Order: sequence, then C-alpha cells, then structure tokens
Amino acid sequence: MEEVQEQFSELPTTLLRCIAIDDESLALDLVEDNIAKVPFLKLEARCRNAFEAIEYLQNNQVDLIFLDIQMPGLTGVQFLEGLTHKPMVIFVTAYQQYAVEGFNLDVIDYVLKPISFERFLKASHKALDHFKSKLALQGQVSTAETKVEYIFIHADYALMKIMLDDILYIEGLKDYIKIHVRTQKFPVVCRMTMKLIAEKLPADAFLRIHKSFIVSLKKIESIRNQKVKIGENHIPLSDSYSEQFYQTIGYQKT
Repeated sequence: MEEVQEQFSELPTTLLRCIAIDDESLALDLVEDNIAKVPFLKLEARCRNAFEAIEYLQNNQVDLIFLDIQMPGLTGVQFLEGLTHKPMVIFVTAYQQYAVEGFNLDVIDYVLKPISFERFLKASHKALDHFKSKLALQGQVSTAETKVEYIFIHADYALMKIMLDDILYIEGLKDYIKIHVRTQKFPVVCRMTMKLIAEKLPADAFLRIHKSFIVSLKKIESIRNQKVKIGENHIPLSDSYSEQFYQTIGYQKT
C-alpha cells in the first residue's frame, strides 16, 4: 500500500468526473469504493443500466465511464457505440472475450472482475495520462474539427439517430425538448435541457434565438417583426438574443 501512496504524493490537480454503470449492486459498490480511494477521481453518478446512463449524460458531462458489458436491455458495447460524444471508458467486466472489441472502440483499459485496487488504480492512471495528453494537444495544436453529421437522442426508450441536416428547429419545454425535423410529421420529444442540446450541435450551423428556441441557420427563410420563418413556422426572436443573431447572419441593423 506504500507504493500506492507514493503514486498519490505528486498528483496534479486534475479531477476526472466519473460515472459507473453496472447492473450488479455489489459491483457498483466496489467501483464506488475504489473511486473514493483515488484523489483525482470524482464519482458523479452510479447507474444500474445503460438507459439510466443515457438519461444522465443527456443533461451532464463526464470525463470517464466505468462500464460493465453484459447488461440487460442494452449492452455496454451497444451503449458505447450509440454515444455521439464519447468520454473515456474503462470496461469493468467478467467476460474476457470482449477485450478485442473493447480496444476497437478505443476504450482506455479493460479490467476483469474481480478487481484488485492496484489494477483499478493502474487503469485510472492510464485515463488520467490520456486526459492530460488530450488537454496538452488542444492547447498546442490547432486541428480541424471532425464534421458532425448526426446526433443520437434517447427517445421512446431507444437511441434515435437524427441527421443534423434534417433538423429545422428545437423547442424547449421545461425539462424536455422537441426536435422538429423535416422528415417527420411530429417532433422528436426527449428529456434534455436546451443548454445540453446546444452543446451537442455545431455552433456554426445552429443558433439559440430565444430561451425556448434553437434554429438551424440554413433553414431560415426570412425574418420579419422579430419572427424567424422556417417553413410554415414563425419562431420568436427575443431581444436578449437578437444582437448575436444579426451578427451571426452578417446583418447590421440601422
């Protein structure tokens, strides 16, 4: 244990926000206990299945997921494949046969149950090193961002793929949003905040014009009397967002 304590003596101030996903309560308890022993990890939530995790991630951001693979309803692999913005992932599982598939999904590490703390700590340090390298790269190198063409939204107890080019506008209703798309008669309704959906969308293609509305800039047909016309819909443009809106579309009001 002295060797473990020595590893903590010169730790950076970096703190990784984590969630743990496992359908076994005892396994969750063990992961939670191990996280509590690592100073650079902070457990934000524990989820009993992938669906609980999806709902949590729709309104919260994390840096690292400790993820079981064999779970009812949606496996850990299926869950990971459905994420648009993937945090770092450490698989924690009793099934060794998924190791190759895990590394093909760019997971940080693959830890087999039963987990020793030393093995857990080693995997956690790999995540920390990866996180620090990513931050350093972002600060030193300017790279072109990968063009995002779609997002996955949890709606109707499933992950729904929505092409960004199909989105007309998004309407906020307290803790829910309605995503109006040109390919469907009815909007896609899901539990998510306007703030989080805005973070998922490319800033050069979508803009918030009201506390309750985000619009696709390329779908705007006209603006009149503080109303933005998209198809048959006239969406209010609030005063608090109007200056940014007109700057974005390159129009200077006189």
